[in-house]
Amino acid sequence: MAQNNVVASIGLPMKRRADDALTYAAPEVRRKISLAPPPLPKQTFKPEPALDAAEFDHILNIIGKVAVVFERNPSTFSKLGEEALRDNILVHLNGHYESATGETFNAAGKTDILIRSGEKNVFIGECKFWHGQKGYMETIDQLLSYLTWRDTKAAVIIFNRNKNFSEVLSTIREITEKHQNFKRALPPSEETSFRYIFRQNGDESRELHLAVLAFDIPTP
Repeated sequence: MAQNNVVASIGLPMKRRADDALTYAAPEVRRKISLAPPPLPKQTFKPEPALDAAEFDHILNIIGKVAVVFERNPSTFSKLGEEALRDNILVHLNGHYESATGETFNAAGKTDILIRSGEKNVFIGECKFWHGQKGYMETIDQLLSYLTWRDTKAAVIIFNRNKNFSEVLSTIREITEKHQNFKRALPPSEETSFRYIFRQNGDESRELHLAVLAFDIPTP
């Protein structure tokens, strides 16, 4: 690397449970993958570990499949609050990862979902019911306040209840790019899932991957 003070990210293989739960796991990502980082030239700094794209996708896939169960069973889940819905997601994340926790202190507050590898945070998620544009933008601000400079993968998980879901999705698409930390949009993986590159608070050069997942849980 040209400069010693350049901070790099290397792929961080995640340790999944040996008894990796089959429920909600996509077959193509159920296997345990361990990737060695490429050889690095001699340097005076240690690159920061970062969650690789495949593991990030796997985590989002688990969350998505659990939330689809919420959508398909409104009589069971419609009366649950944010914490109870979050706890259901955590149950299944813990079936795949040994270090998924909720209500964990990090930076300026307590995160809803935190996954660690050793002492490193590799994923942080925030769950919220949809309360309009203002509430959504405040949720992004809240999540960003929980991230340290070393955190580069995060997600906002939106639960919609008895609002026009198509309008909610349209609003997410329109206003996310107006956030002051927004840098660029990435191709969406699904109709209700969005991907963005944001900058860290206070550092224009430090980028993070932000996913926004929206789910409709109407009252029956």
